[in-house]
Amino acid sequence: QVQLVESGGGLVQAGGSLRLSCTASGSMFEINAMGWYRQAPGKKRELVGTITIGGHTNYADSMKGRCTISRENAKNTMYLEINSLKPEDTAVYYCNAIRRGALYWGQGTQVSVSS
Repeated sequence: QVQLVESGGGLVQAGGSLRLSCTASGSMFEINAMGWYRQAPGKKRELVGTITIGGHTNYADSMKGRCTISRENAKNTMYLEINSLKPEDTAVYYCNAIRRGALYWGQGTQVSVSS
């Protein structure tokens, strides 16, 4: 069983930056990939980006140039840095992980961007 806990959300002014963290229980062993998703009110959950254990990243087109996903395996932690935040970035941000064919989700952290 894998537990994921997100942190770092909050209220940020438009144009600012934010760094979110996702910490997994235990080690990162056999966790092949992790990702960030978000869900705004009234909208479906959408992909922000993913990262493999080797550090290869992939981002949604809408996030390219503004987001950076990284992993720090020694701390069992994945990060999401978002720059040039916009009000439309307001959402609950979730991390996920795939291990042994199973998909795990955190409970999410709220990001609110004000004008």
